[in-house]
Amino acid sequence: MKNRCKVFAAALAALLLGAACAPAALAEGDLIEVNEDIAVSADYDWTRFADDGITLNVYNWGLYISDGSDESVDVLSAFEELTGIEVNYTTFDSNESLYAKMKSGGAVYDVIFPSEYMVGKMAAEGMLAPLDYTNIPNFANIGSDYTGWDFDPENTYSVPYTWGTTGLIYNTTLVDEAPTSWAALWDVQYANNVLMFNNSRDAYAIAAKKIGRSLNPQSVDELTEVMQELKDQKSVVQAYVMDEIFDKMEGGEAAMAPYYAGDALTMIADNPDLAFVHPSEGVNFFVDSMCVPANSKNKAAAELFINYMCEPSVGLANCDYIGYSTPITAVWEQLDDELKYSEIAYPGDDVMGKAEVFTTLPDEINAALDAQWSEMKSYEEGGSGWMVVVLLLLALVISFFNIWRKLRKKARDDY
Repeated sequence: MKNRCKVFAAALAALLLGAACAPAALAEGDLIEVNEDIAVSADYDWTRFADDGITLNVYNWGLYISDGSDESVDVLSAFEELTGIEVNYTTFDSNESLYAKMKSGGAVYDVIFPSEYMVGKMAAEGMLAPLDYTNIPNFANIGSDYTGWDFDPENTYSVPYTWGTTGLIYNTTLVDEAPTSWAALWDVQYANNVLMFNNSRDAYAIAAKKIGRSLNPQSVDELTEVMQELKDQKSVVQAYVMDEIFDKMEGGEAAMAPYYAGDALTMIADNPDLAFVHPSEGVNFFVDSMCVPANSKNKAAAELFINYMCEPSVGLANCDYIGYSTPITAVWEQLDDELKYSEIAYPGDDVMGKAEVFTTLPDEINAALDAQWSEMKSYEEGGSGWMVVVLLLLALVISFFNIWRKLRKKARDDY
């Protein structure tokens, strides 16, 4: 979800033809024009905290927002100009690191962007505040296909931000035929040329789908069976990566890797030798959401920020920059046909019919997953060292055996 984005402007060069210069086309009713790219609803009191000296601490995936770099629209500075609220924006690289930071109490945030299963986990542990939707009227802009999921059935705690799928990105100059199965990531002909997710849920999901299992384990025994697949894969894995995938795949340093569709589009735009497929066994369909932590000191202002992020002009700017799929209906309607009907960004029923959403795991299984993932990574990191020791011992045994044979032969000759 990632680690999930880089500049996507090249692939969306036609996205704003006629739309970017006329943000009013994206919404009905009176608008407030913040700048030439951003216009927001005039029916909302955007300035009610302007004199309160508020700073919002926003914690998001790396580069997962249009921030003004690479000629993108700076939606954060537009928010500050519109509301008088300052934004302190920092990033994380996985749901697990987000959770660990939040759980440690080392920092207090006002808006966070967890994925679906982490929303469920945090809500169950009392880490999220129920949202006041009188402060988020733009929730009405979110398509019904992206609300009401099991991890938050009433959207009590979460507003969808983006969505996407996982799949296989591969280098056409290093792979003879387009892979169709997750099993390609286990193929020994690509030894030391395969990258793998460096987080437990995504990596587990791929191994599970490979052997026909659900990506949501129902027992510790099932989990152990799937984790063995990941151990069996280790001999072909070059590295476990998140953000590092961009440099490696764009630079031709690996043949294939699993990753998120939005980032695949970015990588393909930067290196035309790359291609992307949704493996036949099925993929993960994910929804990244905006939430307010229970310990936020600026809840109403945080909800104002979430409402702003659901403005069509803001959603369009973010979609243009990060390349991820939008749940905002008005934004999708403005996309050029190449993107709107892209099988990568907006896959059809053949893919979505077999897509599966992460659920929040029971505590017992979640703890076992964490433990077995750590065990596997430790084995990977230390396995080569133990192998060296074994080989040295074997060499010593062989050496002593050869010396013994020579001494024995000499003794016989002397006799």
